[in-house]
Amino acid sequence: MPKTNTNEANTFTTSRRLPFPASAIYSAFARAEQLATWWGPAGFINHFELFEFTAGGRWHFVMQGPDGQQYPNQSFFAELEANRKIVIRHDCAPFFTLTVELTPLEADTVLRWQQVFDDADIAQAVRHIVEPANEQNLDRLMQLLSAAGG
Repeated sequence: MPKTNTNEANTFTTSRRLPFPASAIYSAFARAEQLATWWGPAGFINHFELFEFTAGGRWHFVMQGPDGQQYPNQSFFAELEANRKIVIRHDCAPFFTLTVELTPLEADTVLRWQQVFDDADIAQAVRHIVEPANEQNLDRLMQLLSAAGG
């Protein structure tokens, strides 16, 4: 079951125990064709313009909402540890750092997703969007991994 809480005014954290190996989860981030299918809230689609899955590599894409609204995004991969950790720096407004940690637990993996905004006021202003959107993101990841057989 998802667990979401706000540790600080600028931080949103959620975690899930997923019935997949860490390598499958990490791969769903590392492969642009997979990531494009599940990244973002329900109903959103992605158009990747640049995807360099290496430490320091750039990631530019446009998310398109169900209403057709376009949301340009620019990020870079600040840290990558295969099958263990992914740190993404969103370096356009709103500025934040997303850290995804993968911890094996028996045959499963615990995924911890922590999003830290640079500005607490902005974080609180978008809380009503971010908290459900992060859960939807993980729901979509689960759907992809389930369909792929893990």
